[in-house]
Amino acid sequence: MFGLGLKKKNRIDLRDTPVPEGHHLLEVNDLKMYFHTQDGVVKAVNGVSYTLDRGETLGVVGESGSGKSVTSLTIMGLIPMPPGKVEGGDVLYRGKSLLDMSEDELESIRGNDIAMIFQDPMTSLNPVYTIGRQLSEGMRLHKGMSKKDAMARSVELLKMVGIPNAEQRVKEYPHEFSGGMRQRVMIAMALACDPDILIADEPTTALDVTIQAQIIELMQELQQKNGNAIIMITHDLGVVADIADKIMVMYAGQPVEFGTRDEIFYNPIHPYTWGLNRSIPEPAIDEKHPLTPIKGNPPSLVDLPEGCAFAPRCPYATERCRKEMPKVYTTKTGHYSKCHYSADEAFVRANAPETSRTKAQRIVELKGDM
Repeated sequence: MFGLGLKKKNRIDLRDTPVPEGHHLLEVNDLKMYFHTQDGVVKAVNGVSYTLDRGETLGVVGESGSGKSVTSLTIMGLIPMPPGKVEGGDVLYRGKSLLDMSEDELESIRGNDIAMIFQDPMTSLNPVYTIGRQLSEGMRLHKGMSKKDAMARSVELLKMVGIPNAEQRVKEYPHEFSGGMRQRVMIAMALACDPDILIADEPTTALDVTIQAQIIELMQELQQKNGNAIIMITHDLGVVADIADKIMVMYAGQPVEFGTRDEIFYNPIHPYTWGLNRSIPEPAIDEKHPLTPIKGNPPSLVDLPEGCAFAPRCPYATERCRKEMPKVYTTKTGHYSKCHYSADEAFVRANAPETSRTKAQRIVELKGDM
């Protein structure tokens, strides 16, 4: 990344610090990140809460502009302030507040304890340094590796993410790589120090379907080997269908539904989640079956609706939805939703769609009959 030559003062090492009793590996508590602009206050993240433990994978899904990436950038301490400002909440890693740490302390955690695969590799890689130098920097800084050992490990990482002729490619520059290759370099860079927590922001967007599957499989293998936690950010529910243990659905800067993978796919209780499920195509069943998109556009985060933020696009919205902010409804299992009618079993049963997982099962059955 652009900041080569990081300082080594005021470093802290939390990797071997046990998680305090009563805490989780990562805790995000009612986090609020606003941007103060000329047009007004942009409530990009407006009350996000979740916990994550070792070996767990959290899927964060939602449309563009829902606050997925800003939440993760806030955790990493990468939001410029101003214009950004933390208006409330906290982020705890192994019981320590990341928001209270100095920049030097955060630098010792970034890329080592918590690493992030960025969505746009072209703006995340430095164009004037070789791929090998950028890959090896984190290992030399955090692991104390020699230049020779770090370069050898860089070659291994490139091979691991499927880049051929790694010994030669490690000496090349970002502009000599295709978009998909650069994305794989970013994945290798994030995995270099075996992080405790891996945040993957649309990690497979620029890759073809075959490579997508390989990368996801690689992340799962490393998770099983190292026991790290993963936060998978995506707009596609299908991407997290097999990898996520729990899923947070975000809309207009806040979670609108949170539950286990099976709860979100088999028993979703929020109309926005239903809309995302209906947006998954099933061409193997009926090529002429029309895609069912969510009508309208997400609201401006400067001027949010008075009531439920999803009400202007929700086909089930009532006057109460448009005027009154819904409270959180939580089931006995911890599955929660921000909708006035999520607790109405008859309403949910009558309107919830066939899940994407059921669609997938039907596709498999259809192929088996061919």
